Amino acid sequence: MKQRAQRVKTRHIILAVMCLMYFISYIDRVNIAVAGPLIRHEMGLTTVQLGLVFSAFAYPYAVMQIVGGWLSDKFGPKLVLTVLSLIWGAATLATGFAGSVAMLVALRFTLGIGEGGAFPTATRAFTYWMPVCERGFAQGITHSFARLGGAVTPPLVLAVVVAGGWRDAFILLGIASLAWTVLYLFVFTNSPEQNRRITSEETAEIGYRMGDCERAKRCVTPWRKLIRRMWLVTFVDFCYGWLLWVYLTWLPSYLKESRGFDLKHLALFTALPLLAGVVGDTLGGVVSDRIFKATGRLRFARCSVLVVGLGGSLAFLLPMISVADPLTAVWLLSGSFFFLEITNPVLWTLPLDIAGKYAGTAGGMMNTGFGVAGMLSPVVFGYLIEHTGSYNVPFAVSAGLLAIGAVAALFIDTSRTVDADEERERSEGPAERGAFAFLDAVPAVRMERHTLRRPLRWRR
Repeated sequence: MKQRAQRVKTRHIILAVMCLMYFISYIDRVNIAVAGPLIRHEMGLTTVQLGLVFSAFAYPYAVMQIVGGWLSDKFGPKLVLTVLSLIWGAATLATGFAGSVAMLVALRFTLGIGEGGAFPTATRAFTYWMPVCERGFAQGITHSFARLGGAVTPPLVLAVVVAGGWRDAFILLGIASLAWTVLYLFVFTNSPEQNRRITSEETAEIGYRMGDCERAKRCVTPWRKLIRRMWLVTFVDFCYGWLLWVYLTWLPSYLKESRGFDLKHLALFTALPLLAGVVGDTLGGVVSDRIFKATGRLRFARCSVLVVGLGGSLAFLLPMISVADPLTAVWLLSGSFFFLEITNPVLWTLPLDIAGKYAGTAGGMMNTGFGVAGMLSPVVFGYLIEHTGSYNVPFAVSAGLLAIGAVAALFIDTSRTVDADEERERSEGPAERGAFAFLDAVPAVRMERHTLRRPLRWRR
């Protein structure tokens, strides 16, 4: 019996709880789009006011990426994610009682604060719970649950709306979010050494060293090193995020206006690409991990999947622009989204590979690219449609960014880690590092005024 019980690893139970969080949080994020027409009719909102409600989420979401990740590095993901989930759960629940456009905007803004730091914090949670050879799978399966949440939101929310109204949908989802918080508090610990269920064998499998978690909290965040190692990953994430936001915001309009699908078929053909993304997310992480296990080459395992994913998405998107048959266009869009989502788990794994104990901050830096894309992509896409009268030009711009992102991914180097930078600087000493090393640990270093103008080694 004991052997059978140990087949379910503690880290896999934690992974399952995280998958549930991704699923629920994504439904909380996109449910407003489904309920939007009903809210607009009940409250008498203009299109501008409804657009303001929709966009209120994006800005705090982008800002909270780095803030939430940094907080999880400093105070641990258990505390931070608990607070964040309480914020977004309460905001979702309260939306069911909103009586004005101002209150809706405020609650969507609050939701953006809560969910903005959630994914970087979850990435930080995996730092001490997932071995290197399982990180791609962990990021892939969690984000596939996010895509699944997006795909099931329309029928799920509409079913509740039909039964009790749009307010009931938000109240029930808010309760589900708060219930998840209780489950998370019961199951999760910041590290294996704090968990009473885990065995010493599994701790060894993970590769965790006793005391690593607490030591990491005391480390000064090396901002300069993180920016130097993560900026290219952030840029590739921007290129990825540009097209993803197109799917999340403009796909229904494109299928209706450009491809002529009626409302009866629109829900099905909108869901097909998103369901293809569910498979792509899981497969991308698994394939990357398998390549690493087979070759032992981490950079190849990550970069090859990024290039194939972005390149494959481009290969399906280009013919979709010019194809005449609407059904063929849907299948090409599904293929493009499948390959696009192959890259997602790898992008989220790179902060773990490159930043280690600073993965929360690094994950926030990386996903800031996605947040900025969310601010620009829907607006630019709509502007190009309005001024060209066609969807072809904005899709061509998206294709161009995929090509640029695929080339940029070739230069990402997982061997150039923040830990390696810190180890090298410890061995070199301050004289070899130069005056601007103080940016990595401002409280810990005092320097004379003239050393800010030239490297220390020039004073020999």
